[in-house]
Amino acid sequence: MSKKEVIVTGLRVNNDLHIGNYLGAIKPIVDMAQTSNDSQINLFVPDLHSITTNFDNTKLQKLIIDNIKTAVAFGLPIEKSNVNIYRQSYVSAHSELTWILDCFTGYGELSRMIEFKEKSAQIGSQSVGVGLFNYPVLMAADILLYDADYVPVGDDQRQHLEFTRNIATKFNSKYGDVFNIIKSTADHQEKFNRDQAPRIKDLLNPAKKMSKSSESNKGVVFLSDKPEEARHKIMSATTDSIGSINYNHDKQPGISNLFDIMAMLSNEKLADLTNQYSGSDNYMEFKKAAADIVSDFLSNFQQKLPTISDQQIIDKLQHSEAAMNEQANKKLYAVQQAIGLR
Repeated sequence: MSKKEVIVTGLRVNNDLHIGNYLGAIKPIVDMAQTSNDSQINLFVPDLHSITTNFDNTKLQKLIIDNIKTAVAFGLPIEKSNVNIYRQSYVSAHSELTWILDCFTGYGELSRMIEFKEKSAQIGSQSVGVGLFNYPVLMAADILLYDADYVPVGDDQRQHLEFTRNIATKFNSKYGDVFNIIKSTADHQEKFNRDQAPRIKDLLNPAKKMSKSSESNKGVVFLSDKPEEARHKIMSATTDSIGSINYNHDKQPGISNLFDIMAMLSNEKLADLTNQYSGSDNYMEFKKAAADIVSDFLSNFQQKLPTISDQQIIDKLQHSEAAMNEQANKKLYAVQQAIGLR
């Protein structure tokens, strides 16, 4: 009997989600959950990861519920039995397996992680917490506990997926086939059609990815932005002085970024949009079309969000967490047996 395909992804605890987060992390798992009845879809809240940097403990619980409500408002079908939502800290096997994997991880492996280098440089090496350094090991546990095959993440997390593959392979070579090895980067790109979902760039500086750490936030469209506010940001987006609209990320990154946003938020084919506008010199008309799409997208989402009740989310969380504890504890026990703890 073949193993059921398992797809795992985390929805971070954050009250500043933007359209880049939606297109890169939420939309792929929502699309997969809507179309698949055979795969196990795990969307979890990485609340343990969220405390690796500064956080407000008074808002943490509300943010957890609000972010899951966001995914449901975008169409996550939590009524389906193959879709699970759960809080990382409510499944203790995540923490327990992390310690075991720590003991099979070299200092050098973690010190080479690009995300840690970047964030520790921002915070300062003397102030950075061990939890931030250890982040990839906990992420590996998040994946390996459920025999995950696919983990839809942004390009900045690819190194962590390779780390997960490496540590699972190393463990299996010593103790037998305990862990399922997640698919390769190439397999992920094919599965989630990543070539059609490039990283969304900052509207004012299309050389950078869209991020809430942007200095002014004027180049970031947040999911909480009023539609008219988002419209103004699109109309103010940096383009170029070439005088002809073309889809070319190297020569016209600002225009190309708007094309990507339009295609992915409207579900129109990128080729159809480029055929419609390529060669035109009417930048204002093009920006207005992009602004209309973004404004309509936010308006529809913000109308849907208040219809999702907290109790609806809590009921599904409790049901999923019972199932996930059972599944994760079985895998943890197999690991404990393999190394002689049981």
